[in-house]
Amino acid sequence: MEELVAEAIRYNRGVRTVYTGYSTYRLEYHICWVTKYRRRILNPGIQGYIRKLFPKLVRQMPGVEIHSVGMELDHIHLIMTIPPKYCISEVVSRLKTQLTSNLRKKFSWLDKVYWKENIVWSNGYFISSIGLDEKTINNYVKFQGAKDSGQMELNL
Repeated sequence: MEELVAEAIRYNRGVRTVYTGYSTYRLEYHICWVTKYRRRILNPGIQGYIRKLFPKLVRQMPGVEIHSVGMELDHIHLIMTIPPKYCISEVVSRLKTQLTSNLRKKFSWLDKVYWKENIVWSNGYFISSIGLDEKTINNYVKFQGAKDSGQMELNL
């Protein structure tokens, strides 16, 4: 049993497991999206503004967290936790829409870059889950089986 507990502790290092009243989850995603026409508009000033804006935007979606942000001149990378109660595409769409609105208000020169279209981002995005390897999951399942079997023994 001690060996199984040690495996469970190793399983929980690194990525945070979230416990709620109705579920337990570990959902992290790598998300990337690009500027419309791959325009190289994300200069250091805009990047700084976006980094300050992200916490305000995710505050409107309880449970959504941004762990890291990486930017190039024409695209953004995010590592995020998105709870199962949210649709991933809706979270990404909301972030992109609100970023566009805020960027267009703050940086009027974007009107010239995008010919007065109300856009900044390309339509699509890339997403991949950040998962665990097979051995880790098998060890977790073994531990859960041992843990749950003790709950089935009732002393009446």
